Amino acid sequence: MSSHLSIIVGLGNPESRYERTLHNAGFWFVDEIACRLNGQFRYEKRFDADVCKVNISGGDAWLVKPQSYMNLSGKPMRALLDYYRLDIASALVAHDEIDLSPGTVRLKHGGGHGGHNGLRDVIKHCGREFMRLRIGVGHPGHKDQVTAYVLQKASSDVEAAMIRNVDEAADVIPLLAEDGLEAAMKKLHTQD
Repeated sequence: MSSHLSIIVGLGNPESRYERTLHNAGFWFVDEIACRLNGQFRYEKRFDADVCKVNISGGDAWLVKPQSYMNLSGKPMRALLDYYRLDIASALVAHDEIDLSPGTVRLKHGGGHGGHNGLRDVIKHCGREFMRLRIGVGHPGHKDQVTAYVLQKASSDVEAAMIRNVDEAADVIPLLAEDGLEAAMKKLHTQD
């Protein structure tokens, strides 16, 4: 069986002070996948990333948390894609999304960076033809407040919504691996 999914990259920042911030939603997601599949992350210097190999629906997949900080996420992802000769089309990048309210999670393919510096760097190094998991964190109301907003710890209500989103998205990952993006989108987007 050929998998539609060979790599899941969570975007975030290393260091414990960023652990439960809104901007680390991508890390929350890959941590949940690793937990469900009994995967253990280890740091790989050649990628400057924490990586974990898991089996999803009978196929191998890499879970990746770049350790280069959010704005430099593309180079670690590119290094792993090249080293394992993985197709960018089989990559899913999970990230926080200020244009979606907490409690909303969406899958999509391709597109721009929408001002997200982690995505901007991934696109710079890898192109834009990858799948995205957009985890809603809400918008602070003014663009000048975005950086401070996403680097703060989630309020209890927002964190609860994000955890539900992560769980819902993790539930459709086997379907994504087996049947592709359209099937996973249909299931995820009709759960709301």
